[in-house]
Amino acid sequence: MRTKHFILAFYLLFMLIPIYWLVNMSFKTNAEITQQLTLWPENFTLANYTVIFTDPAWYMGYVHSIQYVAMNTVLSVAFALPAAYAFSRYRFLGDKHLFFWLLTNRMAPPAVFALPFFNLYSAVGLFDTPLAIALAHCIFNIPLAVWILEGFMSGVPREIDETAYIDGYSFPRFFVKIFMPLIAPGIGVAAFFCFMFSWVELLLGRTLTNNMPISSIMTRTASAAGMDWGLLAAAGVLTIIPGALVIWFVRNYIAKGFALGRV
Repeated sequence: MRTKHFILAFYLLFMLIPIYWLVNMSFKTNAEITQQLTLWPENFTLANYTVIFTDPAWYMGYVHSIQYVAMNTVLSVAFALPAAYAFSRYRFLGDKHLFFWLLTNRMAPPAVFALPFFNLYSAVGLFDTPLAIALAHCIFNIPLAVWILEGFMSGVPREIDETAYIDGYSFPRFFVKIFMPLIAPGIGVAAFFCFMFSWVELLLGRTLTNNMPISSIMTRTASAAGMDWGLLAAAGVLTIIPGALVIWFVRNYIAKGFALGRV
């Protein structure tokens, strides 16, 4: 038993080393980072975080990212719920082929869709808006959400649907009041993955708007003077925080998702 605990502790420590090193670098100057190896900051500084919180080019990157990521998460889950219910409860011609086609959109690289979306949004006036990126990310997040939710919905007995109809529930009322609470873990897991995949996506976020998301702004730390490692590390630490918060709120749902074998 002690051996298992030791292995688990060693694994967790090993996984935390990169995060600790990132936080460690964020409180150092570039001179200390590049000239010597230190386990903790010898000249502790908050200058890197000060730049991010005082420079609009930096902190607005977080604002823009959170805007379109939140919109995409809501849209993806909202559209995936009825689609997943249809795949779970009904059998129709080509249903398995359609389900597989949805997953192929998730497999396609974002570069495939960058030019069509750019031309389309420029024509209809959606270019350079948070909605443009949110809708573009739906192309790969909705199939993922449908795949996850369909597994959770298939685990709910069909008799519950039939009993609700016998009791006089309309479909919208049954779906919202009875069915959705039963698949709440699936909704939490789907929302988590939609949030994370949209948060880390770079190409579409950089192509479809002039208001750069934080993932794009972080690529601008290189200059003629070299890479600003401290500033990049501080931005990386702040980028981890939203994902960590989402994981904290849906941690129990993720555990259930793994237990059900759908994640």
